[in-house]
Amino acid sequence: MEILELVWWRLDLALDEEIIYWSAKLGALEALQRGCTSIVDHHESPNAIEGSLSIIAQACAEVGVRVNCSYGITDRHGPEGAARGLAENDRFLSEGGRGMVGLHAAFTCSEDTISAAAELAVTHKVGVHVHVAEGREDTWQRLLEHTQTDWWLVHGVYLPDDHGLLGTIVHNPRSNMNNSVEYAQPQRFMNPVALGTDGIGADMLDEFRVAFVAARASDVTTSPDQIWEWFEPGWSLMPEARTDIVTWDYAPMDPWRLAYSPGVSPSQVVIDGHTVWENGAATLVDGNEIRAKASEAASRLFGKLESSA
Repeated sequence: MEILELVWWRLDLALDEEIIYWSAKLGALEALQRGCTSIVDHHESPNAIEGSLSIIAQACAEVGVRVNCSYGITDRHGPEGAARGLAENDRFLSEGGRGMVGLHAAFTCSEDTISAAAELAVTHKVGVHVHVAEGREDTWQRLLEHTQTDWWLVHGVYLPDDHGLLGTIVHNPRSNMNNSVEYAQPQRFMNPVALGTDGIGADMLDEFRVAFVAARASDVTTSPDQIWEWFEPGWSLMPEARTDIVTWDYAPMDPWRLAYSPGVSPSQVVIDGHTVWENGAATLVDGNEIRAKASEAASRLFGKLESSA
């Protein structure tokens, strides 16, 4: 709770449209740099809700990366804040945006907000993207009557083996270590398991290695093949990504070699038939400009955080 209250919730409040834009654009650029062509984003900016998902989608499209967006609805800022978050998800999906309905976590949401988010997801025929049992404080049981198989249940660290929730568990090993929570042991779940970063970059090969060694620390018989299977649900959410072509500087690309070979990088990335990364640089945007603008936005963000301390 201290990490949420002192870091993330203060940071969320400091976001504005320009910071959101350059942050998303830098994130998309860094995804390309590591050979990742598709991003699933869970966003919150309580003082800049309206239009925020379109800003993120636009920034990623300009770089050439796909994105699935959702706004994390919460009652932390009262019923009005929850209603605005719900409306942003509805607006974005109604206008043809690619996404899900977002929930922050059950312990920050009222029963009415959880029900409204679940109903909105059914209306738009999408799942709910929600953080679940990342900490012991989460009242995840309140989601039981609502979950569907197309929900994404992010973290699941403190879920019991027989939790009863429907959906895909998204395992974020580096984030869990960074926040000093327990090992989630995702192999114990009957649910499909996907691999995520919780926003700590988009280097999925590196996250695969971290997931592998975390699993080995718990069970030394774990093989890289078992962890590699956690990429599969991502393909299900972004099926057209299977047609993307990433040329790597290392061969062959098999789990046993990649588990012990850090630094593998893409030399070319082709998305939807367009070359978007080649010879160490993005082809559709100026990477140096994005980094410079993102640095300026970050400095302004930290200034706002310091003034609110």
